[in-house]
Amino acid sequence: MKKLPLYVILTAFFLLPLIIPDVNFQHIMIMLFLFAGLGESWNIITGFAGQTSFGHAAFFGIGAYTSTVLFYKFGISPWVGMILGSIIASVIAFLVSYPCFKLKGHYFAIATLAVAEIIKQLFVSWDYVEGATGISIPVVDNSFWLMQFHNSKIPYILIVYALFCLSLFAAITIEKNKTGYYLKAIRESHEAAEALGINTTRYKLFAMITSAALTSLFGTLYAQYILYIDPFMVFSLEISMKIVLLTVLGGLGNVYGPIIGASILIPLSEYTRNYLGGTGKGIDLMIYGALIILIACFEPQGVIGILAKHKKRGAVYGRSSA
Repeated sequence: MKKLPLYVILTAFFLLPLIIPDVNFQHIMIMLFLFAGLGESWNIITGFAGQTSFGHAAFFGIGAYTSTVLFYKFGISPWVGMILGSIIASVIAFLVSYPCFKLKGHYFAIATLAVAEIIKQLFVSWDYVEGATGISIPVVDNSFWLMQFHNSKIPYILIVYALFCLSLFAAITIEKNKTGYYLKAIRESHEAAEALGINTTRYKLFAMITSAALTSLFGTLYAQYILYIDPFMVFSLEISMKIVLLTVLGGLGNVYGPIIGASILIPLSEYTRNYLGGTGKGIDLMIYGALIILIACFEPQGVIGILAKHKKRGAVYGRSSA
């Protein structure tokens, strides 16, 4: 059983929402691309560098708020806000991560979670950005420049797909070059990497800044797609945990992992919400929690690990039968 080429998966994902005109299905694909892209971004700092972050919702929210505030108060295009939000997220990632990288293991993870909660509370209390009330983004005519499309979800699909591909190929590029090998060396043994002469702080900062910048891009798109944001929505722990869990389920440290995890979690979440309504609230999380427990107990490498073992077993059986 050979691994399905990545370009085949990307082509199929691109064509599906274009072929199937169902609006609900197209919405699910938008969410799938969005969270798969977020997972690829998070994979750079945690899957490659081994620095577990539970606070990526902070960068997602910064991207959402930067573009929204600029558009809401000054009429500036969300595309400009997207770029500026990415820069701001990168700066905050640098300022926060530099001292936090002195912590290791679960201490670093707890620190990132605390930073995300602090940023959320700052936005809740910040009157200039409407505080806890949130911001309803003004509705304008269909416009690519203002990133609003009311007659079809196809433009949103094309934009989120492009962002997903950007995040994916950034992860692939990093993984395949010298930086990726250094990050994996740091993940396996921080002390051994330093002994080999690797500047661990510099490479971890690079991974975190890149991850934060990519994450913020999706925050801008999400805000323009939903047309409303508040701190409890875009800085929520739920977003951070969903990014973490779908990547772990699919396979941490593998570029296929977030794609597989998002393909399981997002349809499960959206379809149970649509068809079961209030009576089914939380069922998707219970099922997903059970999957994570099974993965953690029997295959820490996620679905990718299961497929690899199946492939290896098939190869052994093939040789023995020959």
